[in-house]
Amino acid sequence: MTMLIIVQARMTSTRLPGKVLLPLAGKPMLTQLVERLRRVQRADAIVIATTTNTTDDAIAELCAKLGVPCHRGSELDVLSRYADAAGLHRADVVVRITSDCPLIDPALIDQVIAVYEEGDSDCVSNMLPPTWPYGMAVEVFSAAALQQAHAEARQPAEREHVTPFLYAHPERYRLRNVTSPVDLSHHRWTVDTAEDYELVRRLFEALYPARPHFTQNDILAVLDAHPDWIAINQHIRQKPATESQTPQETHP
Repeated sequence: MTMLIIVQARMTSTRLPGKVLLPLAGKPMLTQLVERLRRVQRADAIVIATTTNTTDDAIAELCAKLGVPCHRGSELDVLSRYADAAGLHRADVVVRITSDCPLIDPALIDQVIAVYEEGDSDCVSNMLPPTWPYGMAVEVFSAAALQQAHAEARQPAEREHVTPFLYAHPERYRLRNVTSPVDLSHHRWTVDTAEDYELVRRLFEALYPARPHFTQNDILAVLDAHPDWIAINQHIRQKPATESQTPQETHP
C-alpha cells in the first residue's frame, strides 16, 4: 500500500503572496516543511502539488533542488490537482498537508495515519472539530475516495477544497477524528498573514538552530516562556477556506 503525502502549494496567496518561499531560520518555508515531512515514518513519498502558472515556476525549481516530485495542475480545481497527482504516483492512500503549516509535527501525522491504518475509515482528520493548533491539520483518505470525489463533485467549493465532498456524504464515507488530549485550538500556527509569519519566524529562530527536529511540545514550551508571542496573531480570523486550508479551518 502506497501512502503518499501530497502538499498543495502556490505563490498567489491573497493575504501573504509568496509566503511558501519566505525564509524561516535561513531556509524557504517549503524547504522547512519538506524536512519535517521526511521524518514521517508511515508515509512512502512526498509530492508537491502546485499550479501550471508561471508564478509557481519558483516552487517547481525548489522541488527540483530538494529532490521532491512536483505535480502541476489547475490553480482553482485543487481536487483535480490532487486526484491527478495521486493517480500518477500510484497512491493507495493520500495524506493531505498544506504548505502554510511549516510547524507540522511528523509524529502527529504518523498518529493520524496509524488511525487510518486500523482499517475502519475512509477518511481520518484531526480537525473534526479542531482540538489541535491551527497549522497542525492532517487529513488521510483513500485514493479511491479521492477519485470518486473527483468524478462526482460539482460544486465550486468541492473542487477548490479537495475534501468537502467526502464530509458531505457521511452515509457513504466512514469518517473519523483524532482528538488532542488537551484542547489546543486557541493556538494559531498556520501562516496566512504577516502576523502569522512573524510568530512562526520567531518560533523557528528559537528552536531550529539547536533542535532542528523540534516537536509540538517544544513549541508549547517556547510559548510558555514567551507568552506575549501568542498575542502576535491572536486577532487574526480565519477567512473562508482557501486551498491552503482544510474545510475545518474555516473558523477561528
